[in-house]
Amino acid sequence: MRIGVIGTGRIGTIHANTLSRHRDVGSLILTDADPTRAQELAHRLGETAAPGVDEIFRWGVDAVVITTATAAHADLIGRAARAGLPVFCEKPIALDLPGSLHAIAEVETAGTVLQMGFQRRFDAGYGGAREAVRSGRLGRLHTVRAMTSDQAPPPVSYLPLSGGLYRDTLIHDFDVLRWVTGHEVTEVYAAGSDAGPPMFREAGDVDTAAVVLTLDDATLATATATRLNGAGYDVRMELAGELDQVVVGLDDRTPIASTEPTGPPAASKPWTTFLERFGPAYEAELNAFVEVVRGERANPCDGREALQALRIAEACALSRREHRPVRLAEVPGGQEPVLR
Repeated sequence: MRIGVIGTGRIGTIHANTLSRHRDVGSLILTDADPTRAQELAHRLGETAAPGVDEIFRWGVDAVVITTATAAHADLIGRAARAGLPVFCEKPIALDLPGSLHAIAEVETAGTVLQMGFQRRFDAGYGGAREAVRSGRLGRLHTVRAMTSDQAPPPVSYLPLSGGLYRDTLIHDFDVLRWVTGHEVTEVYAAGSDAGPPMFREAGDVDTAAVVLTLDDATLATATATRLNGAGYDVRMELAGELDQVVVGLDDRTPIASTEPTGPPAASKPWTTFLERFGPAYEAELNAFVEVVRGERANPCDGREALQALRIAEACALSRREHRPVRLAEVPGGQEPVLR
């Protein structure tokens, strides 16, 4: 199997490393907007670098992995679909609903595969939470608390391109909330604060956000995020039911300290980045993609799944702007026809 990797930044490098050592992947073709970066990675891995995207498709590959800047995702997904190639793409499909819907329609019209990169679905902790909910161990689920806290903000240049905290960061919590509980979000109420460094205000973004979400079975959920959690990278989900309660992301590296006299000590080596915390999950999602391409398993996260997470993020952005609850039914994209 020959796979083209488009984008060799941080996550592209990790994915290329995973694929290069995969027993079912014979070779890679790597390309990047910075040709030197792609060439250097190809040299380290013993793979081939291409001057540009055109060569990826012209030289011939069996599948494509897209890890470029978000603005390029939708066009590349469409191009791969028209070429009849299965695609793995980092989230999101696009920064807006029309672009996402068009890309999904191209995939569905071509009858190809689009697997989206929501790596938390492949994390052992979230998998355990899903099993606890689905098995009935928790009884009726009544409360979910999710959080994503970055230790340090991304580069200033990234913020205007990110889509904002709801679409860039909390979208992971929105996706995994649906995946773990098996229920849809029906309403959100979102707030955000830009009281931190001025670069967030200048980018029209917030550095901290909180959302109350209502699920279709009346379960209540909260999701919070911040770019400024100096203690470390902290991602957790607590699920409380009438019979039991479980938590994802609580271990000896969780960056939190108890104020109780007999509480556990602070982590001696707290998590610092998402790449470190979710390393095994990133590898697992690429292994799954290879299996999907080989026809050995069903697609674990298609474009329609990613669209639902984006619709929740869009509802949150609208809620924050207008200071009101927003029903998901207000957000387009629920039942759009396939492009013909």
